[in-house]
Amino acid sequence: MLEFNLPKYLPSAEELPDSDDTPVDNELQELIPGLLKAILLILWAERMDWFFGIDMGIYYHPDKPPIVPDGFLSLGVERVYDEELRPSYVLWDENVVPTLVLEVVSQNYRKEYSTKKEEYAALGVLYYVVYSSRRRRKPRLEVHRLVNDKYELQEGNPVWLPEVGLGIGCDRGTYGGVTREWLYWYDEQGKRYPTPEERIKRLADKLRELGVDPQSVG
Repeated sequence: MLEFNLPKYLPSAEELPDSDDTPVDNELQELIPGLLKAILLILWAERMDWFFGIDMGIYYHPDKPPIVPDGFLSLGVERVYDEELRPSYVLWDENVVPTLVLEVVSQNYRKEYSTKKEEYAALGVLYYVVYSSRRRRKPRLEVHRLVNDKYELQEGNPVWLPEVGLGIGCDRGTYGGVTREWLYWYDEQGKRYPTPEERIKRLADKLRELGVDPQSVG
């Protein structure tokens, strides 16, 4: 149960703004979390106890603006609770703090290493993931784990997240026709899970091996 000092009467998600009207700085801030979600939608297709939000406000107090990470993963919540879907993520409705938040650093520094880090720690977010493709002398991917109310940088690429049951890491690949470094999910042995595009290609290759034209399968 959340332990915030909240007013007695609280608004619902439908009564709160669903955006802070702040545009993303670049396309990667949508594509990188979008790929992670796309993989989960296939990998966890049978599970209904998780939610991955992209550029969605996390409300922790009705009188304060939401925190809006580029992406976040919550476990133990309803993936879908009605056909209108979630307009925002309201902690006093969900009663579950996100397990992981993701920030993709843009050219315009947005306090990913200071204020946001402190805010996520105060909320109790277990994993704080920061990715910056522009870094040259430091790791582009940082995975921080909350230990005694402070974040500790985890070593390796990928980094295994036991509470999630997945690893997260970066590697070069192609998504949406763009070849570059992306973030992916991994299994415990460090094997990368395929993207939807890769799954389709593998299936098409198997069909060709069997002498079946992939275009004829519908």
